[in-house]
Amino acid sequence: MSAVLAALARHAAGRPDAVAMIGDGVLLNYAALAARVDTVAATLFPVPGMRCALLLDNGIGWALTDLAARRARAVLVPIPLFFSPQQLRHALATSGVDGIVTDQTARLDQTLPAPQDVTALLGQPAAFVRLEQANHPRLPGVTDKVTFTSGTTGNPKGVCLSQDSIDRVAQSLLAASGGHAEDRHLALLPLATLLENIAAIDVPILAGATTVLWPLAAVGLKGSSQLDASAMLAAIERAEATSIVTVPQILMGLMGAVARSRPPARLRLVSVGGAPLSRMVLERAKAIGLPVCEGYGLSEASSVVAFNTPGDARPGSVGRPLPHVELTFAQDGEILVKGSIAQGYLGADPGTSQPRPDAFWPTGDLGHLDADGHLHLDGRKKDMFITSFGRNVAPEWVEAELTASGSIAQAAVFGEARPWNAAIIVPSGIGDPIADIGKVNDSLPDYARITRWLIAGEPFTAMNELATPNGRLRRDRIFARYREALQRIYEDETIDVL
Repeated sequence: MSAVLAALARHAAGRPDAVAMIGDGVLLNYAALAARVDTVAATLFPVPGMRCALLLDNGIGWALTDLAARRARAVLVPIPLFFSPQQLRHALATSGVDGIVTDQTARLDQTLPAPQDVTALLGQPAAFVRLEQANHPRLPGVTDKVTFTSGTTGNPKGVCLSQDSIDRVAQSLLAASGGHAEDRHLALLPLATLLENIAAIDVPILAGATTVLWPLAAVGLKGSSQLDASAMLAAIERAEATSIVTVPQILMGLMGAVARSRPPARLRLVSVGGAPLSRMVLERAKAIGLPVCEGYGLSEASSVVAFNTPGDARPGSVGRPLPHVELTFAQDGEILVKGSIAQGYLGADPGTSQPRPDAFWPTGDLGHLDADGHLHLDGRKKDMFITSFGRNVAPEWVEAELTASGSIAQAAVFGEARPWNAAIIVPSGIGDPIADIGKVNDSLPDYARITRWLIAGEPFTAMNELATPNGRLRRDRIFARYREALQRIYEDETIDVL
């Protein structure tokens, strides 16, 4: 039995009336939660080894499905709500799921069997739809959960994790965060985000604490990148939350709301991850009373690798490695991680680089440890950038979509630590590039879309040193050439095209 399920059973027996979860009009104490998990497991996962996708708004039903899958030793495949139709189809097909629990049946193939209403079972609007898959691909190692990256390419990778690895991370986070039974965690991020999945379900159950699981719109988050900071601050107060998990862009919105009001009375821990946080933002947050602690992690390491604990935070670092983690560094400074490493990738081609649970994994991030053992990040090894909403974007993917339109000969996309992406484009002279940017945006998930753009002064060539002789973009030189113009379009919303 997993550590989380063992803790649930222990609290159900020893503290049955303690409040475990609060949803939208639903409250479950530990005894009721344990009983409901058993019922959901028997109802949704009657056959050993089932695989089930989960495409659902935040709520008690999400948590019940997650915990029931563990109870039944079913494989759970959480689907990010922001996935495009193509990404959704890819996730369902490559994982070979037997069914899906969802509140978005309209997004599924209309030829599928009629959905089974499981609203009463799960305590939030949801249906279960059985799927007839063409294949049932083999999963690597001991796979209990498949978490998808946020889409570094058109078809994001499915990272296969064991429950043992997830348990180790949750237990380390509980110790590092100083969690206890009086805590109340409010989930602000989608539960399909592995960090929130662990922070909102696993850690509170281990501590015997309370989780508040309200719909995302009720906590001020619409889509994956639209924030009503005042509504979020009000939700934190209403939930009497002691802890939240967030990303830099949401944190900055909350900071503005707090500056106009006051910090939430009971909030003791604001964990921030997903993208680098500047020291200036961190200092401002603490100055207005937000207890911010930055961390670092990746899906291949079952989420969190390092964390600035409340009593041992080092500004400018992402904290000490968690107790279960081993770190070393490649010759070029790349961070190599061991401990709770994934079983492998879903549907990976033989011969490709695969995570191994017993080996160090190259993170793609450069970094170093200071004299006191705090981890500092020194940048990305490759071109992939992370937006301030914590979404990974491979610029080559978006650039390929833009140039495929025919009206755009070349494109360079930027958005590191920004709330939206900008492109520098070279028109081909055929068609309407501006109209085609809109069409491309319609096919992309929101975090990958182009919000504003610049027309390049000249093509990117080897002669002007903006490209290699074989045509590969020199991103650092393009960025340096257009740095001031990019800064202006991020600061001045009236500018669209230069």
